[in-house]
Amino acid sequence: MGYHTDHFPVLGIQEFSENQLQGCHLLFNELHGERSIDEPHKHDFFIINLFEHGKGSHTIDFTEYEVGNSQIHLVFPDQVHQWVIEKETVGYQLMISRDWFESFLPALRFSASYYQNHPVIHLSKETFQTFLYEFQAIQKEISEENVFWEVIQKRSELIGLLVSKSVEGTFKDFEMYHSNPIISKFLQLIDEHFRTERSVSFYADKLNISANYLNIVCKKNLNASASSLIQDRILLEAKRLLKVSEMSVKDIVYDLGFYDHASFSKFFKAQTGMTPSQFKE
Repeated sequence: MGYHTDHFPVLGIQEFSENQLQGCHLLFNELHGERSIDEPHKHDFFIINLFEHGKGSHTIDFTEYEVGNSQIHLVFPDQVHQWVIEKETVGYQLMISRDWFESFLPALRFSASYYQNHPVIHLSKETFQTFLYEFQAIQKEISEENVFWEVIQKRSELIGLLVSKSVEGTFKDFEMYHSNPIISKFLQLIDEHFRTERSVSFYADKLNISANYLNIVCKKNLNASASSLIQDRILLEAKRLLKVSEMSVKDIVYDLGFYDHASFSKFFKAQTGMTPSQFKE
């Protein structure tokens, strides 16, 4: 199985733009044939993969998804991913730099955490053609001698809007994430503060509600307690750091605000059934 392997640990978009200018905001790639990423890694940019014909598996933040025909796969900055794609695969990839991603995000219309729970979107043949047209228009624009970046930026925002249009009504829990602004704000706050703040009351204060009410909202909408959402985020970061960073377990314990190695190990093992060093292997 002579897989073509892409090795890129935490990569900036510059690493991919051999022949493009330093001020690179977006890259276009075609995916043809076999390739695999054996070592999980993360990027500091956003990736939209559009699969025309797909076969294989794509693991995003330690959840495995099947690669199939007429699909979009989203990988957010800092998510860890790896894949094994088989030879009949034909796809297209846009990589959007961190600074453009920030301005592209509103086009996705829903919270990033929502898409991170649903990174794979199945498209009808018709919708696929619409996406393909936009991807190819970007490819054409990028290959011009004088790249008109503004047009490319607008086209990528349009792709974001098309993504949110195709997601609407696709996933059953769509309403839960969006009918309740407390949820998306809470998830956003966790993202900002999980390293230092573990208590539900800290987040409830920021949201101007009681801890009890925050818990009720989480249970009702996401079927999870508020504290388990905070723990999930800490666990995800722990997994990312163990797998892709050069940090020692000792540094990770410190970085994630645990009291000592033992308390981190106990937390990690309770959640995963493995010790941190077993997971790191």
